[in-house]
Amino acid sequence: MPEQTFLAFDFGLKKIGVAIGNSLTKSARPLCILKPATKQARFEQIAQLLGEWQPDCVIVGLPLTLEGQEQPASLQSRRFANQLNGRFAVRVELVDERGSSLEAQSYLGNNNDDDAVAASIILQRYLDKLA
Repeated sequence: MPEQTFLAFDFGLKKIGVAIGNSLTKSARPLCILKPATKQARFEQIAQLLGEWQPDCVIVGLPLTLEGQEQPASLQSRRFANQLNGRFAVRVELVDERGSSLEAQSYLGNNNDDDAVAASIILQRYLDKLA
């Protein structure tokens, strides 16, 4: 299998954590946190990232309840994933993000913005399942 590049998004209405990773090293790292003021700005910033990194696939965190059920935030993440696919014609995979923010907070050891670290945790989970 050829090397693939992945961008991951921890979607939120106010902030979006972004991480980058690849299938060769099977490692993910935090990239940035987008804080767009408008929906248009959100997609302009994402377009810039997609152009710069040229990912083979985009990963979007899917927030589920502790029991694994969908919740209102799940619909927002699914909508975001569909918008990425529709606007940019990129392959999008949804990944269970349960506990990623808590894990990111624990990793950081403080209450700083954890969105990019959470995105890297979500992406790492995906990469760990690749053959």
